[in-house]
Amino acid sequence: MANSSDSYVPGPASARLDGKVAVVTGASRGIGEASARALDGAGARVVLTGRTTADLERIADELLHDPVVLTADLAPAGAGTDLARRILNEVDGVDVLVNNAGIPMRRTPAQLTEADFDLVFSINVRSLAMLSIGLAPSMIARGGGSVINISSVASVHGPLGRVAYSGTKGAVDAMTRALAADWGPDGIRVNSIAPGLIATAIWEEARNNVPGLIDDLAGQIALKRWGFGDDIADVVLFFASDASRYVTGETLVVDGGLARVTASNAPPALPELED
Repeated sequence: MANSSDSYVPGPASARLDGKVAVVTGASRGIGEASARALDGAGARVVLTGRTTADLERIADELLHDPVVLTADLAPAGAGTDLARRILNEVDGVDVLVNNAGIPMRRTPAQLTEADFDLVFSINVRSLAMLSIGLAPSMIARGGGSVINISSVASVHGPLGRVAYSGTKGAVDAMTRALAADWGPDGIRVNSIAPGLIATAIWEEARNNVPGLIDDLAGQIALKRWGFGDDIADVVLFFASDASRYVTGETLVVDGGLARVTASNAPPALPELED
């Protein structure tokens, strides 16, 4: 990571990650897969983790820089700490961590159980924190690094039926700021990305089977389209590289204008807009 203007090389070179080691959790599909491919394309050696070995190996076979595959379930207590240990048994240290693993949960307050609550927080919050803490010493030893937490647009507005899920993503954003404060003196930057509607496997069944869903939801987005994994992976690469060398503690909403921009399928009939 560049530490001064004397060592900084402007232009595309600032986004290169040659010689760096990057870990991506939840790398078997969607945002995680796209992020792993982008980091590899920028020159990083990528450690791919997730629950589906076959999918991880399929992606690893197409990467160029000696990728590592580690199957892991992050729900059990101690899973984040254990994964950090396993990663450091495979590589000498880590420069970039993309905390992408997580589960969605749609429950109304009346439906939500303590077991539901514990499950979504164990994966989306506890394992993220403990994996980050477990890998931080190796980043410090290498002169610093970048932790990138994948949050959600649900952390910045109140979606229906997502009380527990939104709570996890709000916690991720709060921990992002706190860890940025703790680790800033050690050269570790911590940022989060809050994606909006991304056409990943989570939405595949609904997109294929609910008539009008794709267009109806796209109409609520200022840019009038859903996002894709590459839209988020490009921002992951920005945070991973020296292109964001003076950015930490931030949550960047990447949603095409869904949360904070008024949008509709048709322009409003306001008198001042009429001829």
